[in-house]
Amino acid sequence: MDNSLIVVYAAPLLVTMLWYLHRHFRMERKSREVHHEAKEAGLLEPASLHPAIDLTRCLGCGACVRACPEYPQHTVLGLIDNKAHLVAPTECIGHGACKSACPVDAITLVFGTETRGIDLPVLNPNFESNVPGVFIAGELGGMGLIRNALTQGVQAMEAIAKRRSGSPGKQLDVLIIGAGPAGMAAALTAKSLNLSYECVEQESLGGCVYKYPRGKLVMTAPVELPLVGRFHFRQTSKEALLATWTGIMQQQQLRIKTSERVEAVEKDGDGFVVRTTKSTYRAANVLLAIGRRGTPRKLAVPGEELPKVVYRLIDPDQYIGQEVLVVGGGDSALEAAASIAEVSGTQVTLSYRGEAFGRAKPKNRQRVAAAADRGNLKVLLSSNVSRIHDDLVILEQGGKPLEIRNKAVIVSAGGVLPNEFLTKVGIRVETKYGTA
Repeated sequence: MDNSLIVVYAAPLLVTMLWYLHRHFRMERKSREVHHEAKEAGLLEPASLHPAIDLTRCLGCGACVRACPEYPQHTVLGLIDNKAHLVAPTECIGHGACKSACPVDAITLVFGTETRGIDLPVLNPNFESNVPGVFIAGELGGMGLIRNALTQGVQAMEAIAKRRSGSPGKQLDVLIIGAGPAGMAAALTAKSLNLSYECVEQESLGGCVYKYPRGKLVMTAPVELPLVGRFHFRQTSKEALLATWTGIMQQQQLRIKTSERVEAVEKDGDGFVVRTTKSTYRAANVLLAIGRRGTPRKLAVPGEELPKVVYRLIDPDQYIGQEVLVVGGGDSALEAAASIAEVSGTQVTLSYRGEAFGRAKPKNRQRVAAAADRGNLKVLLSSNVSRIHDDLVILEQGGKPLEIRNKAVIVSAGGVLPNEFLTKVGIRVETKYGTA
């Protein structure tokens, strides 16, 4: 063959190979840098659903890296030694796109790790619990991400529709408990499928989103919803999202009742009797779309019963000119501390028992660092609250007591899984240590 023809055919191939190798090496270098930074900061524990990668099957193709919706703004997955790794575990928020993108099925989505377990109800693939007819979707089942909760609400209701008893008038097809993202999507789906339903919410429309601080930015991703079509919000405020949901509820005339707390769910023949603070319902199926934080985790220290102690931030402006202690190391704690620190005249102390904010998003860690640099927020890692008084708080750090002046305490230490309620219903809970 003519040498000139060899050059003509080989040159494009060589250029392509060089481009591929350059991109591959650049991705690997970036992956190592991100993983080193995460390791140095102690940020190695994923907060929720995350990928476990079988390195014996991984091809190192990088499809999972590029499929992650956080990429390229955040390097959650990366390549190290030609294998995929979860290089920034705390930045993973459970999209699950990596699993779908893997061409050799080397990724499993799991909860918890070997060192940090997470309690979850036992569910089958269609979101039904071990109690036939009781389904769970959203945060209670481990899906805190708004998009995933919306999707699960739809899918759980589609599964319930297949169980329709065909006995109209005697009982509802389904009672939805909770009007957060999963409950809202479930109500839309129930209406679209002509199911008889009611939805009850112990607080206000929005569930966990309603409890967010004023002005909190909410991140989600596009999702298709029955009767509504494409629900498209990348980043918006809590207030805008709730306004949109209120508009949908009114336009679609969804049967959602707020300020109605469920007190009991009892088996009755071929269905359930659900008693609330306002009424009694009979339903063939029950969908639990409630959060995991219905009961806030308390500190169990003297003085916690004082009126200055609260368990969530509503409005940062109410703390103008005050000394405030925020306790916790997750996103809600960091958001509360940073938001209050941005209010004129406040002095904030953020106390966390851990050595690093391993469960918080980078944006929230950056806000806290910026407030600390300005001097109106003090971070106390490896610290614990010992006692709360009217005008001061005593903490322990490094084995030594530390007193700080204080007018308000916000405990953002997460919530306790409603085990008592789940036990009464008969739902089995197990602790996941890096398993599906």
